Amino acid sequence: MASTSVSRTVPASPERVWNLMGGFDALPDWLPYIPESTALEGGRVRRLKNPEGEVIVERLVDFNETERRYSYAILEAPFPVDGYVSTLRVHTVPGRDDIAEVQWSGRFNPVGATEAEVVDLFTGIYRDGLDALHTTLSA
Repeated sequence: MASTSVSRTVPASPERVWNLMGGFDALPDWLPYIPESTALEGGRVRRLKNPEGEVIVERLVDFNETERRYSYAILEAPFPVDGYVSTLRVHTVPGRDDIAEVQWSGRFNPVGATEAEVVDLFTGIYRDGLDALHTTLSA
């Protein structure tokens, strides 16, 4: 199983960051790659569309409001993986209440691609996503 993780400090309190991104259906609020999200099954499943119209279906597998984290599994996507599970976390930065550290990590099995190719793909998605989050919070 392959994995990757990206962290980024963003210019907002952990509470503000979590209020923006902590909802499982909130990706369109901060992630330009996902302009459309539809909540299904009482909010436990999200059906996403990217700008090219490709569909990604994900299931919430863990949610912890107190620890400001949630994990999800991909059920359907145009990515060369299976067994994908990812976690988004918002961490406090000791001694600071005006910034937060956000970590996006995932593990997965490559299918029809090398481990390096899939790790590079998701590292780029996570990095670009956290850059977009930073931009949104800076506005």
